[in-house]
Amino acid sequence: MAEIDKIKTSCANCHDGPKDGERKSHHDEKTIRELVNRMNRIEGQIRGIRGMIEKQIYCDDILNQISSAQSALHGAARLLLEKHMKSCVTEQIRAGDGHVVDELLKTIFRLTK
Repeated sequence: MAEIDKIKTSCANCHDGPKDGERKSHHDEKTIRELVNRMNRIEGQIRGIRGMIEKQIYCDDILNQISSAQSALHGAARLLLEKHMKSCVTEQIRAGDGHVVDELLKTIFRLTK
């Protein structure tokens, strides 16, 4: 059985996607709303930073705004990681797919760079 097929069968809720192998999450509406709201705020922050650069605002002020946007992204990533571990990862482990732990570790290592 191909690796992607093992993953799909181990957590049908996480991996019910188009036939092309795209995996999907299955978070509740509250979580999705919260993440979308966070992304909208972050998008606004990024547009604001671009505007500051175009207006040649003092570098330190721009750097502070960049730091704030990075913190907001980090917070969104932490929330998504928590939900991922409590749903997708847990379900895959229960289904006997230990490969999800390696995938999770790679993700955590990328996030902590």
